[in-house]
Amino acid sequence: MTRFMMLAQLAVCAVLLLSSAIVAVKAEEEEKSFFDFSVKDVDGKLVSLRQFADKKAILVVNVASECGYTDQNYRELQTLYEKYQGQGLEILAFPCNQFGSQEPRSGNDIIDFVQGQYQVTFPIFAKIDVNGENADALFTYLKTKLTGFVTNDIKWNFTKFLIVNGEPFKRYATHTSPFSIESDIVEALNQVVEAKEDGRDDL
Repeated sequence: MTRFMMLAQLAVCAVLLLSSAIVAVKAEEEEKSFFDFSVKDVDGKLVSLRQFADKKAILVVNVASECGYTDQNYRELQTLYEKYQGQGLEILAFPCNQFGSQEPRSGNDIIDFVQGQYQVTFPIFAKIDVNGENADALFTYLKTKLTGFVTNDIKWNFTKFLIVNGEPFKRYATHTSPFSIESDIVEALNQVVEAKEDGRDDL
């Protein structure tokens, strides 16, 4: 066997091994559930999303305190939370300063602001990036599962992701108000109830 043939065979083997590794990584990513992720609270402590596994529907939102959409979104999100929390809705808010630097506050200052101004009772987590090389893994996952228009990147504050039974279900743009997606939330809550009654768990 010539040296050239040996090198060619080695190259083929290397390509096959690399392809197998890529396939394995992609398969692992595809199998990952929303509840497999952990996020940080405002004190920097890891919180497993598995603690929300009993929730029928979860709304994940990137929030900001000084945005033109802040007042409407916080007020309407809190109203929906109070209305449907007992039926299985959870809202998880993630402050982000990537859009117009409209979230300059620190973690506890954010909590003080939203609780004082809007009486928010749903969880507020640590400030994160949602785009770029430092994007939080949860948002990278959500953007991959629920693609955006033109690009998968989050376009602005208050993009919303609806999670049903641990699976990303629907994505909403910034200008979509919380009240306008109330019917989707109700449908999601009812779907899970019906699925459990029918013995299905594949929503």
